Amino acid sequence: MSRGGRLLVALAILWTVALVAAPAAIDSSHPTVTRMGMLVYMAGGIVCHQRPERSFAIAGHALPVCARCTGLYVSAVIGGLLALVLAPRRIDRDQARWLLALAALPTAVTWLAEMAGLAHPSNVVRAVAALSLGAVAAWLVVATMANDRV
Repeated sequence: MSRGGRLLVALAILWTVALVAAPAAIDSSHPTVTRMGMLVYMAGGIVCHQRPERSFAIAGHALPVCARCTGLYVSAVIGGLLALVLAPRRIDRDQARWLLALAALPTAVTWLAEMAGLAHPSNVVRAVAALSLGAVAAWLVVATMANDRV
C-alpha cells in the first residue's frame, strides 16, 4: 500500500477529529488549546461558508464547517480507509467518472433544491446527502494513489 495514501487518510482522520474537537477547544482554559481550536475555525472558513444554522453544534458552538461539509469529511475517512484495504488493481477512468457523478447526485439535488427555493433540508439531510460523494471521492483518490504507488 502506498505511503501517500496512508498519509492522506491519516490527515483526513486528523482533520475530522479536529473539526469535532474545535468547539470544546475554543472554550478551553488553556490558551494554546483555545488558539488551536480557533485555527481549525479559520481553516474551516477557507473551505466552508460556516453558517451556524446550517451546521451541527457541540458544546454550544457550531462546528467549523457546515453539515454538508461534515458529511463529506466523515465519509471521506471511511472511503479512504476502505480504499487502503480494498483498492482495485486498476481504476477505469470512465467508470470512475460515472461513479463520482452518481455519488454526487444526492448532494447536487439537495443543493439545487435549496438554491431554487424548493426545499430547506435539515442539517441531517444535508450531511447524509454528502456521504456518498465524500466516500467515493476519497476512495478514488486513495485507490489511485495506491495503484500509482505515490
